Amino acid sequence: MKFKFIDLFAGIGGFHLALNKLNGECVFASEWDKECQKVYEKNFQIKPFGDITKIEEKNIPKHDVLCAGFPCQAFSVSGKRLGFKDTRGTLFFDVARIIKYHQPKLILLENVKNFLTHDNGNTISVVKKTLEELNYNVFYKVLNSSNFGIPQKRERIYIVAFNKKLKINEFEFPSNQNIFVSLKDYLLPDNLTKELVLNRDDVQLKKDKKIQKDIFGNYPQKPIRLGQVNKGGQGERIYSINGHAVSLTAYGGGIGSKTGLYLVNNKLRKLSPRECARITGFPDNFSLSENKNHSYKQFGNSVVVNVLDFILKEIMKTNFISR
Repeated sequence: MKFKFIDLFAGIGGFHLALNKLNGECVFASEWDKECQKVYEKNFQIKPFGDITKIEEKNIPKHDVLCAGFPCQAFSVSGKRLGFKDTRGTLFFDVARIIKYHQPKLILLENVKNFLTHDNGNTISVVKKTLEELNYNVFYKVLNSSNFGIPQKRERIYIVAFNKKLKINEFEFPSNQNIFVSLKDYLLPDNLTKELVLNRDDVQLKKDKKIQKDIFGNYPQKPIRLGQVNKGGQGERIYSINGHAVSLTAYGGGIGSKTGLYLVNNKLRKLSPRECARITGFPDNFSLSENKNHSYKQFGNSVVVNVLDFILKEIMKTNFISR
């Protein structure tokens, strides 16, 4: 059954990709970053609207599902009400006011792992109380993409909220999947990544580093550190392609900033934008930004599509669309 969704703080469209697979129709998207807008429009033929704070909720089409990867901000909780009023002055307020007006059946949100402890736990409390106040049953959990068939350690909190009128009072997030993958299976050929190879005279690899496989011959489903360059700070650690990538980041310093450093066929390099796309669940026919630095930033901020796929599979079991 077809359903309609809106995509807030849309980035380059991770939510859109996952919901499209389930016959979802995007009727509205919002993203302030112009470079993300270009990539989104190129792939989905929808140009996202800009600043959501300037868009009135009544001008947003009706929808069944609201999804958002909203920024993490501290909320004012001076009144200790921990509800809708406490979100004012934050970008989540704009998500909340749209929810209040449209009352979609399902809300699907994603944020960084530290959202749970952000502002001493006040932030998650405000979000949960706000959604409950707006008539939703709220469920949330931190999931690691390494456990869902993607070779990237990326821990994120996912929030699922059902409109109380649906009477869905229980929800179980997907359990860890026994899908064993390695970063090496997602890499491009050497001839397509020559410009990424780094020549350093300070490479320090651990001597006799042996990677222990499990009894079934599988490599550990996590980043496996092999050594470092310089002092081994952020972006200066070297990892094995038999394991998983470290979490992609939009910012960060060091020679391996944003992707980490990997020893690929005895050559040291970062990951390419296409490789970043692959380990975030984006298909090879997804058009990337023509600017490499923009791509790195975009995937550093992106939701992992594969994790959404598994969450949505559990959501669809509730038959929320037909309720």
